[in-house]
Amino acid sequence: MAHVAEWKKDEVKEIKDLIDSYDVIGVVDLLNIPAKQLQEMRKSLSNHALIRLSKKNLINLALEDCNKNKENIVGLSEHMTGQPALIFTDMNPFRLYKILEDNKTDAPAKPGSTAAKDIVVPKGDTGFEPGPFLGELQQIGANARIDKGKIVVDKDAVVVEEGDTVSPQVASVLTRLGIKPMEVGIDLHAVYEEGSVYPADVLAIDEEETIAKVQDAYMKAFNLSVFAGIPTKETIATMIQSAHSKSINLAVEAGILNSETSDIIIGLANGKMLALAGKLSDDALDDELAEKLVNAASAAPVAAAPAEEAEEEEEEEETEEEAEEEAAAGLGALFG
Repeated sequence: MAHVAEWKKDEVKEIKDLIDSYDVIGVVDLLNIPAKQLQEMRKSLSNHALIRLSKKNLINLALEDCNKNKENIVGLSEHMTGQPALIFTDMNPFRLYKILEDNKTDAPAKPGSTAAKDIVVPKGDTGFEPGPFLGELQQIGANARIDKGKIVVDKDAVVVEEGDTVSPQVASVLTRLGIKPMEVGIDLHAVYEEGSVYPADVLAIDEEETIAKVQDAYMKAFNLSVFAGIPTKETIATMIQSAHSKSINLAVEAGILNSETSDIIIGLANGKMLALAGKLSDDALDDELAEKLVNAASAAPVAAAPAEEAEEEEEEEETEEEAEEEAAAGLGALFG
């Protein structure tokens, strides 16, 4: 680095030391973030991450020098746009992305800024009395009119489409309406971890959808393990319960008497006996059997088998709920 200013050498060394000290390194864009808000964001992240702003060429030099110890970290260079800076943390990349997104705040549209999404003037009462503002609304494309002494917009109007530039006239109208269509915050463009570079679109996941998919996959794996007879710490209890129920059913069908089947077998035999007796004429029944038939007919029907099935279904539902809770808890560390 001959003929290079000493401060630049020191800067590259400090960045290299930071890269070597952290497991997760990200590239962020600090363009158009007011100094006060950037200071507040840095303060809010002080317990989670460290942001280092420097010149792009010095950051690239540091990344190249660190590529031996952290393979493929130079891949971050491809994601440096705007006013790049490095963010250092030991957090999970997905949690880092979530924290940065959650810290973004709504902001007014500035002339010359680019709309990240369609900017809409919503329908309804603007709160303004008739005057020049009516013409201003109409000029930017809002279908505005006078109604009951107030300026109202008849329907939602897209005044700036996604990707277009906000004109001074539109910015003025939006500000007067109190519409803040822009977001101010730190944009995380990419994150490096253990040899891989994850771009923002990979980190921007739908938490609820992802958790639901993991829970569904967990339950399918759980059921496969049970039906395939593969015992694990998660499935062994269910497999033993299932085997116990099947053994009871087999013993009952085979007429094998033991402490768990005798009452069931006797009850089934008694039921068959009463069903057969019910087909006989009254003359063929003795008093005791006739009385049993009367009592059986008057008693409320008890659906033993359905009750057992309901209990089994309830147990299965509880097992599924527990499995879903375990899957969701396992993702807690991922999303923060």
